[in-house]
Amino acid sequence: MSRTEIINAFSAAMEANDFEQAGTYLDEAFTLSGPTPQPVGKHEFLAMQSAFQRAFPDWKFNLHGAEERDDIVTGAVQITGTHTEDLVLPGMPPIPATHKKVSLPEEHLMFTFKGDRIASLASDNVPGGGIPGVLQQIGVPIPVM
Repeated sequence: MSRTEIINAFSAAMEANDFEQAGTYLDEAFTLSGPTPQPVGKHEFLAMQSAFQRAFPDWKFNLHGAEERDDIVTGAVQITGTHTEDLVLPGMPPIPATHKKVSLPEEHLMFTFKGDRIASLASDNVPGGGIPGVLQQIGVPIPVM
């Protein structure tokens, strides 16, 4: 399987709420940086994504433009979804469903591989994107970190 195919399979597993399968594509030392105030590890990342998938059952990454070069795959996502269930994020009180649709701006991603596993994922952190963008679009004040 090419690295682009791994990224596509990973995204499909995430959108299908199959976090066990999604986790098999991630290195144990995986880190996410960009859309969160601090980098997060594999288990925190999967828990955070699970929280968004529960709160936004139609959550889609809309991954496109994947390009593979050596140990790096770049691409873009444009996340969409509808907030129909409580959103429960660490360090915040539960956010009741607002039934608002979100459509984040396009964000550019860089997946770095270690062998056949994703070792890191970095986002370019565009204005209106990431967790702050989701909170803003559903009408929740962004917590001060």
